Amino acid sequence: MNQFQFAEFQMDVLKEIGNIGAGHAATALSKMLDKQVDMNVPNAKLVPFDQITDSLGGEEQVVVAVYFRVLGDAPGNLFFVLTHDSAKKLLKGMIGLEVTADGYSDLELSALSEVGNILAGSYLSSLSDFIKINMQPTVPALAIDMAGAIMSYGMIEYGQMGEQALFIDTMFMDGSEEVEGHFFLIPDPDSVSKIFQVLGVQ
Repeated sequence: MNQFQFAEFQMDVLKEIGNIGAGHAATALSKMLDKQVDMNVPNAKLVPFDQITDSLGGEEQVVVAVYFRVLGDAPGNLFFVLTHDSAKKLLKGMIGLEVTADGYSDLELSALSEVGNILAGSYLSSLSDFIKINMQPTVPALAIDMAGAIMSYGMIEYGQMGEQALFIDTMFMDGSEEVEGHFFLIPDPDSVSKIFQVLGVQ
């Protein structure tokens, strides 16, 4: 597998891309909910695949994930991941749905999938406009499972990609309620070179 090796200024470019995508996603969510939703990006870094699950609380941490394959000129994978508690807060505090102890209803699962779809679509659209490269998400796939199992699916399904992911750690804020969400943007190895080339970064 290929291993990304970036200079500091190249990492700055990738971090700025993450900030742009997350900012546009927050705007899209605000419009959908008709209320102010802020999204901070406290962290953007390259993370080896074996550390991704650690960022989510460990391999056995149950998470809710919306997964997309990114198509177009710079293909890759995109995960939007919430812990179980964060998903419940998102549904209750931001969408007005109460999650029961028995699990998620079809309506709740549909709502989570739609939120993920809107966020990912806006995220990639803003990147496409900024980078001037066509990037389109596939139909979202939603899963509720241990973090290790979910992330392994993405790695096995597209095993030709590199060994690191661009990890975008986001925090949603709706008034006093905080909902922690994670974006994992995992570009295919050749896609990173294309992005740098278009931006004029050596």
